[in-house]
Formats: sequence, C-alpha cells, structure tokens
Amino acid sequence: MTDTPRPPLTPVCRSLPEYVRHWAETVPERRAFTFVDHPAAHPRGVHRTLTWRRLDLRVRALAARLAEEAGPGARVALLCPQGTQYVTAFLAALAAGTVAVPLYPPGLPGHDDRLSAVLADARPAVVVTTSDALDEVRRLCADDAVTVVAADLVPDEAADDRRPVTPDAAAVAYLQYTSGSTRTPAGVEITHANVVANAHQALTVYVPDEGPATCVGWLPLYHDMGLVLSVAAPVVRGLLSVLMDPAAFLHEPARWLRLLAAHPGAVSAAPNFAYDYCASAVTDAQKAELRLDAVAALINGSEPVRPGTADAFHAAFAAQGLAPRTHCPSYGLAEATVFVSAARPREPLRRFAFDRDALAAGKALPARPDDPDAVLLAGCGSPVGQQVRIADPASRTALPGGEVGEIWVRGPNVGRGYHQQSRPTRRVFDATLTGPAGGARGSGGWLRTGDLGTVVDGQLVVTGRLKDLIVVDGRNHYPQDVEATVQEAHPAVRRDRLAAFAVPGPEGERAAVVAEHARTTGLAEIDVPALVRAVRAAVSARHGLRLADVVLVPPGAVPRTSSGKVSRTLARERYLAGAYPTGTAG
Repeated sequence: MTDTPRPPLTPVCRSLPEYVRHWAETVPERRAFTFVDHPAAHPRGVHRTLTWRRLDLRVRALAARLAEEAGPGARVALLCPQGTQYVTAFLAALAAGTVAVPLYPPGLPGHDDRLSAVLADARPAVVVTTSDALDEVRRLCADDAVTVVAADLVPDEAADDRRPVTPDAAAVAYLQYTSGSTRTPAGVEITHANVVANAHQALTVYVPDEGPATCVGWLPLYHDMGLVLSVAAPVVRGLLSVLMDPAAFLHEPARWLRLLAAHPGAVSAAPNFAYDYCASAVTDAQKAELRLDAVAALINGSEPVRPGTADAFHAAFAAQGLAPRTHCPSYGLAEATVFVSAARPREPLRRFAFDRDALAAGKALPARPDDPDAVLLAGCGSPVGQQVRIADPASRTALPGGEVGEIWVRGPNVGRGYHQQSRPTRRVFDATLTGPAGGARGSGGWLRTGDLGTVVDGQLVVTGRLKDLIVVDGRNHYPQDVEATVQEAHPAVRRDRLAAFAVPGPEGERAAVVAEHARTTGLAEIDVPALVRAVRAAVSARHGLRLADVVLVPPGAVPRTSSGKVSRTLARERYLAGAYPTGTAG
C-alpha cells in the first residue's frame, strides 16, 4: 500500500459514495480507513486497513445486497460494532439509495431501552450488523419483520460492477438520532447535501490545504461528531481516518495519544472529560514515549468548554511537544449535522470572564479573571459557512452583542427536520427571526438550537442549555456552573459525573444535586454528612443558592446519554421517582 503526502484535488460530488468512487479510481491503493483493535494480547493494537479500492468494492457489494431487501428511501439500521464494517455499512446504505440509521449493537450498558425505542421509531426494513454480533441482533429483532444482514458475510462478488446510485442531493441520507440528554430521542433527517456541506465546513477550519493530515478518532460512529469527523470529512477530502473503540480509550487513554503521535497532522475530537481524563490518568512512563508536536487540531465540542480543561491538558503534555494552540473549542448539534462554529487551530484560546450575577440575568458583563465569582468560558470561534444569531427565545427578536439568548443557526448543513414529527419540525427548524438582524419583515428558516449563548468580540460563547436552567427565587443558575462548584467542594465527588437540576417544592422550584462518589473511595469510607455540608456551603457562598438535596450515589448511577454526556433530564426523572437514596436533605 502506498500513501502520498496529499491526495489529488477534491472533486465536487453530491454524495459520500460518489467521493468514495472518485478516490478508488484516482488513488486506489491509498489507505482510506484503519481500525486499531486492542485485544489483550496486543497492547499496541492490531491495525486493520481498507484502501480506497477495497472500500469501494465492499461498499458496492453491500449496497447491492441492501438493494435486494429495501427500496429507495427505506431505513437501514446500523447495529455494527465500531470499526471498518461500520464505515462500509453506512456508506453502502447511502449508495443503495436507502436511509441509514446509525446505532450500536445490543448490550451497550444502560442504552438497550433507547435502542429499542429508536428502532420502533425508525422502523427499518433492514438491520446491518457483523457476524460477531449477529446472534444477539437477531434476538433483538426476532419480533419484527426485518431482515438482518451481516456486512462481513456479503461476498465481494455481490458488487458485480455495480456503481453507486446517484442520489438527489436533497434526499435524506441518514437519520441522526439525538442523544436524548434533554428530551425523548428524535431522528434528525440529514440530507446528502447537508452532510457534504458540513464535511466541507469542518475541513475548512480544521484541516490545512498543505501538508499531511489524518483524522484520528475514538468517538462512536453513531454519534454526530464521530460520524462527520471520522467518516464524512475524510471521505470528502480523501484523507486517512484512523479509528479505535471508545472502550479502548476509556480502558487506557494513552492509546489515543499514541495514535495522535503516530500520524503527523492528526485532527481529533473529544469532550471535556476526555482531556481531563488524559491529564490525570496517563502515566509518566507512557508520556515518555510520546511526541505530540505534529498534532494539528484537538477539537473540544463540549457545551460549554472550560478553559481550565485546555490548560491542564496542555500543561500535562507540554514536555511531549504539544503546541498550546492546538485546542479548538467548537459548538455544534445534531440538528445542524454537527459543526456550527469553531475556533481555528494555531490561534490562541479566547478566554472570557463574566460577572456571574449579570450572566444569570442575561448580560455578558466582563469580570476580572481572578475574581472568584467570575464565570470563565472559552470562545467557540465564529460560524463556518453558515449564519448564527442570538435571539430572545420568547419574543424571537435578534439581540445585540453581549446579551445572552438562544443560539439560532441557518445554513446548508441544517437538517430537514425530525423524522415523522411535523409540529416539532416547524417549531425548531423553521423559526422566524424579527428585529434588525431579521430584516423589516423578519426572516424564516432559522434553526432554534435550545442552547444559550452570546457573541463577544466576534466569538460565539456558549453558556448552557435553555431547558436546563435552574430558576430559584427568580434567579437563573446554570447547572454546569453549580456542578463545577460541587465537584471542587470535596475530593470524594467524582468529576463530571454529577447532575444539578430543579425540583418542585412547596414554595416554588428548588435545586438538587445527584453526584457519584469517586471510584477510588468506597461509600463506607466517606463522611457523607461532612461532604454534604461542604457542598452546600460552597454552592451557597459562590451562587447564593441553597441546595434542597444533595444525594451521593455509586459510580455509574448518574445516567448518561449514548454520547457520554450526563443526562440531567433522566437524572431528575429518577430522582423524582425515588430511584436514589434520600436522607441528605436539610
């Protein structure tokens, strides 16, 4: 197999399978996708690679098999493990003219109910998996009239010189189900034009036109960021994409860093917790073998992005040559395919300190960074090939810079709507913005993100989720702000594994926190009353907020979405249903 420093010029194609075919014809032996497996006997991992020629052949073979079972527009659910078979199945579903539904095999801890709910909503005609997961997928689908296909059992001969269907760019390519952190999962209809546009937008920001570049990722491919950054973007540009399993990263985070070090020009993405995890868990011995000076961009897509996370990560790996300007805070959501706004690589991290009380009241007033009551946030750059406005969520009027409101987005990457949900689609995907930014008669076609933010010095700053706001005694409190205070109040609180939310009380809303204790500390070893007192005192001093309840639970008890984020909505539901132990309320 041979690689060249840069592929030929990127063509203009309407769909991802057309790009695959182009690269197969122009650079057939160039590496396209490598999956690094980590069986116990191979600590460095086993590399399995598809060239563009081989990928094209497998896509055409599987597409032919899918076309035998499902007509154009039918849904094809992907229940494959992470790896090259997942990539092949996704691209084959698009090549067959069907609608892919990226999911995961049964058995993902805590997510079987969601998997069943999504399958019931999507109603796929075909389910694609692999031979390793075939039996459990068949059991899952036993009561449904659905065909189950093992991608790796389809022979190459099935391709039979088949060329991909040339789809209508406006046709739905796949359903991206939201992770369910704030509501029941809904399938966003992403068209072929949407995903190609968003791939170009991401490449414009993160991947330079000159020099080598490789996409390196462990994010699950059923997640919007994993799918676009590890599949769509490299397919559009003809780049190598190196994949690993999320579980392999969680078991040993140094594995991710080794892959970054091994591929010059590496571009990768991870949420806040992953950078914190690497900074604390990678050993000095593991660091000694790393050289990270050729890493191009590290994307942080958390909302909001904490500057301290970037600082700790770069301090931990500065001796390994990691450039301080590789960290790229970004903002996006499934309804916009994924990427909306991003800080550019090689530019300094933009930091903002805001007055806490003013921010809660909807004003982004600057504060001194060393003020203990300041809220520190990172800027998420500027929009990429799309428009962003800050709007009053009630009046739907555009707000001036420095005011906090709902983030609205409009661009070629915004999805078509929610699958079979016409009313939410009209409300979320076709909002009309009034005021100066919307024109004299207002302008329609705006996506309401449900996220809160502001624009300062041309930078989008995300402050939180509209539906997650805790309102007590008429004052707004951002839950992630309260959670940050709680996890700093006592060492036994597990970082990024807690949820703050509002609960009903006799005199209005109150605030409660459910937090996991650290894995390194048993519950019997913790002075729980002292922990609760410390947490309450810290939250009261910093936020002027009295916590009605603080509940300490075992590791793993705070629910998370399929993308790894804490689900405050589900944590609140479980709390109100009495699923957590009580006795700490005061």
